[in-house]
Amino acid sequence: MRRGRDRRLAGERTQAVPCTAVSQPAGTASAVDAPPRSIDSPEAPGSPDAADDLAADTVADIVADVVVVGAGPAGAAAAITLARAGRRVVVVDKARFPRDKICGDGLTTGALRLLEELGVYPASVDSWQPVHDIHVGGPKGHTVTFPLPRDRGQYAVVAPRTEVDDALVRRVKAEGVTVIEQASVTAVDDAPGHVTVTVSVETDSDLEADGSDGASPLTRTIRARYLVAADGMWSPTRKLLGATEPGYLGEWHAFRQYFSNVGPLARDLWVWFEADLLPGYFWVFPLPDGRANVGFGIQRGGKVATKEMKALWPELLARPHIARVLGPDAQPEGRHQAWPIPARVNDMELSAGRVLWVGDAAAATDPMTGEGIGQALLTGVLAARAIVARSPGVSGRSGPSPLAGSTPAEAAAVREFYERSVQRELVADHHMSTLLVRALKHRKGARAAIRVAGLTDWTRRNFARWLFEDEPRAVVLTPRRWHRRFLNRDGAYLSDR
Repeated sequence: MRRGRDRRLAGERTQAVPCTAVSQPAGTASAVDAPPRSIDSPEAPGSPDAADDLAADTVADIVADVVVVGAGPAGAAAAITLARAGRRVVVVDKARFPRDKICGDGLTTGALRLLEELGVYPASVDSWQPVHDIHVGGPKGHTVTFPLPRDRGQYAVVAPRTEVDDALVRRVKAEGVTVIEQASVTAVDDAPGHVTVTVSVETDSDLEADGSDGASPLTRTIRARYLVAADGMWSPTRKLLGATEPGYLGEWHAFRQYFSNVGPLARDLWVWFEADLLPGYFWVFPLPDGRANVGFGIQRGGKVATKEMKALWPELLARPHIARVLGPDAQPEGRHQAWPIPARVNDMELSAGRVLWVGDAAAATDPMTGEGIGQALLTGVLAARAIVARSPGVSGRSGPSPLAGSTPAEAAAVREFYERSVQRELVADHHMSTLLVRALKHRKGARAAIRVAGLTDWTRRNFARWLFEDEPRAVVLTPRRWHRRFLNRDGAYLSDR
């Protein structure tokens, strides 16, 4: 894992202007509305460094403990965790929610447990489809059914990212976090005592409060103690800080389309390890009301080139075993879409200066399944915990400046805490998945893996739980993570809300 390096890119400071795209829960004071504090304020600490930090407040539109760029699962998890610890948080995202996000829409046990801890419940997601049986087909047509436990909570769910991410953003706002939507990051200044993010905000109103044309973007500056960058594989913060790897396109590429009027067999979850896709696979993931998320994923540089995926799509859909599950009346919805999947958390720069990268920006996806929601949620939580553990809560949500007294040594401690946490929680599992992918590249390896997993009731039952991350991938090889209820814990949402 690469160690972080300090970088800065100066952004142009601007006058404060109205911003109609700022979301704030009713009755909650917004950081946008708070007047800048003078260095002569009786609340301000008296040290010269603190005075400099407080003076910096007066040139920023918004001041916070942490600014989070990206309101997807990783950013939302970080924001919720920080807000619950009493930190002043601002979240910015280039989209207006709800928005579509290309994804397979599968939620593993690990992801579900984290969503429950964060306060996102099935009732807040309309198209929430629990999964009980998983059918896995091998390259020669042999299929094994792997059951998940019944009546012990939920171990696997399919839910559209449009709805899941929107539910997370609503949870973020309910925690008292300021959310600025339709805000694109244009500059990042990673200074020794604080980080400044400049955003360009699109507005929907015809005329702003100051009489300006609402069609023109507004520029805002946000100054914070730390930046959690949850801005995806093509992370703008990485580009602005010079931390991108030229030519990097991800380890996997996936292709997805929604279908309606699918047959009764598609009410279960299906995966086929097609010989020409190995180590990739084809999937049919069930959704409510006769719908399904259908797609396939390939390893970049493998048997199928990414430019061939579109032409291969109709041929895959016509394969008899896939067509049988979809049913004769299945109809595609909208257009098919493809997206890259980054899966190299063991070799990514995770932090620099006062910036922590999380989720796809940290390439935290599982390299075997392409699952990234659980990993995104976890990295967001880990980044928040690092800030809480190593950066004193100077301000809470009111009181002295969040910037007061923060030092480079503190920032280094936050970075080290976060990188050690990722190493402990994710890197061993990444290595295990990478080894398994090597076996799945070959027909014999894929056939053998499916047959061994399907040998007995015990193997079938526990393979399903392991596959859907009821336990960490490499738990057997990491004794520090052993526990008495290994593969015997309840799932999430044992009591639905």
